[in-house]
Amino acid sequence: MAQQCKWEFRNRFRINAFGWKGSSLAIKRLDEAVKEIRKTKDPIFRAEGAILLCERMWPALQQIDSSSGALGTATNKAVHELVQFIIDAPCGNQIRAKWLERLWQAMEEDGVDFLFEVSERWGELCVDPAVAAHWADELRPTLEYSWVHGGYFRGGPACLSCLLKAQRHDEVLQLVDKAPFLTWSYRRYGVLALAKSGKIAEAIRYAEASQGLNDGYSAIASACETILLDIGQREEAYREFALSATTATTNLARFRVLAKKYPEKDSRQILQDLIASTPGDEGKWFATAKSLADFELATSLAYASPVNIGTLNRAARDFLEKRPEFSLDAALASLKWLAAGQYYEITGLDVYDSVRYALDASGRVRCREETLQRIKSLIDALDTDHFVREQIIASLGRLRITD
Repeated sequence: MAQQCKWEFRNRFRINAFGWKGSSLAIKRLDEAVKEIRKTKDPIFRAEGAILLCERMWPALQQIDSSSGALGTATNKAVHELVQFIIDAPCGNQIRAKWLERLWQAMEEDGVDFLFEVSERWGELCVDPAVAAHWADELRPTLEYSWVHGGYFRGGPACLSCLLKAQRHDEVLQLVDKAPFLTWSYRRYGVLALAKSGKIAEAIRYAEASQGLNDGYSAIASACETILLDIGQREEAYREFALSATTATTNLARFRVLAKKYPEKDSRQILQDLIASTPGDEGKWFATAKSLADFELATSLAYASPVNIGTLNRAARDFLEKRPEFSLDAALASLKWLAAGQYYEITGLDVYDSVRYALDASGRVRCREETLQRIKSLIDALDTDHFVREQIIASLGRLRITD
């Protein structure tokens, strides 16, 4: 503990260290701090650093405009790793008791719940079931009182987490039933209690009946999927919950997460299942099909529903030499959706690129005249977007095609 003065992040995470527009810098500093803690070899020292950063997070970040959500994403990621450092540290109950007191104080002073996961995993942080049972008994009266009187108690998840750690599964279910409203943040502990009691089917039913007004289904599906995976029912987990449970920043990333999680599944079957799960938005899987080198499928998707204009034009550019047929299809699909007015904030360059790539590719596959007629037909079509029509004409002029 005497070494804690050596933490480089200490001075960077002081009170009001970041201003209103300091989100980017704060995210960078947070990443640096977690890396500094992570590379520490001593697990006790590492846990001390994690606790110190948790304590300093809200005071340092409180003035930042977090409306974009980027800061919240960064803090959630950081706290998830910090919590695990503290759980994994091998220490006696006396030291851990001091850590828990410090964390509880930090959590109570946290103005925007940066440390919400600390409360959610309080039972795990206790490590010893007896310690968790003590915390559960301390927290339960306050939680029940707040529910009766319509208040909010930040320690609610902590109480349920401790009961779960103490293996008091029936008490978890009894307490959750007293909640004044249906919410997954409480009900998920009931799901875990049932699963840990070996009541798998009942846990799944309980989870599926746990979606509150403001709860998304993906978290519930993820819990059900995990339960089934843990007992080896992989096919059922995939069939019933995997598609809903798996989220990512892009569709391609979502596919990759699924393919990694279920390596026994054929990748093209996974893609077909994902496509079927988004009727009317088949084009969103164009990039994924392209990444699998399934160009026939990618082409059909490009024509089925709109694909991002940049994605189509990049495909047309990148495959111009090595696969001109596909390049042509991508460019023509781009022109189709441009003419239909499916894009916002397009530029003349977007239209020019689509026309240029289509004509370049068509020359390589010897169908230039046919392609040129298809492009010109868009000019004559009554339903072609006016701006796009003008830009097609201008693009043909730039390419010195005047007939």
